[in-house]
Amino acid sequence: MRRLAARVARVIRIDEVWLAVDPLDMRAGFDTALARVIKVFGAAHPHHAYLFANRRANRLKVLVHDGIGIWLAARRLNEGQFVWPHAGSEPRQHALTQEQRKQPAKSS
Repeated sequence: MRRLAARVARVIRIDEVWLAVDPLDMRAGFDTALARVIKVFGAAHPHHAYLFANRRANRLKVLVHDGIGIWLAARRLNEGQFVWPHAGSEPRQHALTQEQRKQPAKSS
């Protein structure tokens, strides 16, 4: 099992994370999210993740280019909100620290 986890970790490598500050309709599918990435960031680059939230910031979509193809994932919070920049803010690059890369996911 550890070998499989190590291979998966290599396939879905994320070097840079970009936040799209303008809200995205969460009904949007793969094509709409990819079109937004191209419009805002110019292209979907390998090993980059692009994050979108809805207006209420309680839903999140993540588009990831893994170097081979593109993944789209969604997350919904039952309570609370994601901390999100204000609409109209400039896109910014956020690099993960070594500590963030090494932290195991917490299970609840």
